[in-house]
This record gives sequence, structure tokens and C-alpha cells, in this order.
Amino acid sequence: MLQVTFAEIVRVLEGLGSSVPAAEAHGCLVGALCTSPHYPLERWLEEIIPEQDRRNDDDSQQALRLLYADTLKALRGEDMDFEVLLPDDDISLAARAGGLSQWCQGFLYGFGTGQPPKQQQLPGNVNEILNDLTHIGRASVELEGEGSESEEEAYAEVVEYVRVGVQLIHDELIPAAAQRIDTGDEGSGPSDLDSDQDPDHNTLH
Repeated sequence: MLQVTFAEIVRVLEGLGSSVPAAEAHGCLVGALCTSPHYPLERWLEEIIPEQDRRNDDDSQQALRLLYADTLKALRGEDMDFEVLLPDDDISLAARAGGLSQWCQGFLYGFGTGQPPKQQQLPGNVNEILNDLTHIGRASVELEGEGSESEEEAYAEVVEYVRVGVQLIHDELIPAAAQRIDTGDEGSGPSDLDSDQDPDHNTLH
């Protein structure tokens, strides 16, 4: 269970001068946590907050610290209560779908900057989910009004797929990543996942 809301994270990031959308920022965190057993809070803050506004003693960052802690606990725990930080249900369906797209873009960015195996070494189910997240991240949303019931149901199904799929990626990769660190074998090099993404897309920085 997250202790902070999407709206709170939006306000905090805007107040800190960040140009990174809230959903994308959370996706970046989760992607990195899925490949790096010891991904630190400080590195995530470096990705999403301009250097001049990144002050360790700034109380305005408390919501981000809570989001980091809750996300880490949920991913590493056994209760399967990981949540994707997205716009609230009272926001238009188009805005929520756009937030989901941004979240997936952030996830792929964070995944690539962590310590992932090379793409050919990834389990087949992980590769399949990553490909699906790439497609969701590229999806354009063209909806009018508040969205029909069927569109709402379709959106909810995609969100649940992303949530469960990301937890599976984490559970598949983190034990192996921790073992590589324990044995001193961290030379897997950067992932080539980015080759599958739009070269014109500039995520985070």
C-alpha cells in the first residue's frame, strides 16, 4: 500500500523543478529496482530532480522517500501488493491511459540503466512482458468524453497486466542479480533493450 497519492507526487516534483511526469518517475524507479538489488534512493532522485533542487535535508522530498520505501517493500515482499502509481480514477480515462504510457516509458528507461542481463540472456517470459511494455509505452490515446464502460474495463485489465508482469520480472531477475553481485560477476554490461525503442524518444534526460 502506497502512503502517498499520485497528486502528491505531482505537486512535489513540480515544486522541485522536475520536468519528469510523476508516472514516468515511478516507472523509472521500479525498472531500476527490477534489475539492481541495491538501487539507492539517491540515484533515483538524481534521475528525476534537477541538481540545484536536490537537497538531502529538504522536507519537500519526504513524499518521494515514502514512495521509494513503499515501492521497494512491495516489490521485495511476499504479499503481491505492488502498485503502479497512476492518475486517480476521478481523472479522465485519456489522462489515465496517457499516464500508463508514461509509466511504461519510465520503467524501460530505469530497467536499462540498472544492471540487467543482456537481452538474449533474459527468460522468455520476461522478454515477452518487456515487449508488451514497449508497445504500451508507445501507444497513443485518442478518447473522447469520459470513456465507455468497455474502455474502462480494458484500461483496468492493462493496468493489472502491467502490475503483475512487472512483479514477475522483478521476481525472475533480482535473485540472479543478487547472486552475480555476491560472486563478483557484475560484468553483464548495459542492456540492448533500448535498441527496440523509438530513437526519437527522450526519456527523463
